[in-house]
Amino acid sequence: MPDLATFVSPRAFIESPETLIDGASACLDRVTDRFNACDAEGVDAELHFPHVMWSGASRLEWPNAGRHPTDFFDTLKRSGWHHTRYEDKQAALVGRDKVHFVVTYSRRRADNEILSMHTNLWMIVRIDDRWGICLRSY
Repeated sequence: MPDLATFVSPRAFIESPETLIDGASACLDRVTDRFNACDAEGVDAELHFPHVMWSGASRLEWPNAGRHPTDFFDTLKRSGWHHTRYEDKQAALVGRDKVHFVVTYSRRRADNEILSMHTNLWMIVRIDDRWGICLRSY
């Protein structure tokens, strides 16, 4: 484990910020594709564990994959949900192996009527050459 001084010190970029953003953004796109396919295992494949979610001051941590409730997508469909679409993805912080995005997405009915809009902070990091979401703040 790095000491604090090493941990907070900036490291030089190996790739351009645009290349890093593209790699991390592709991870977000895969998550949404798998989410819209109601594929919880596929979503998990795009996360890093432990995976942390914040909502207000409440924290939820998934130590490993397989934590979506078995009826998660059925419950979502009963609400009228058909698909989720990104409205905007803005890279707020780019580092050597991380991109933090402010993500705005909508949940929509089959006819594209918007059920809800959400703006969140999602942190995507590259570990062992694989981009994955490690933290989502709702």
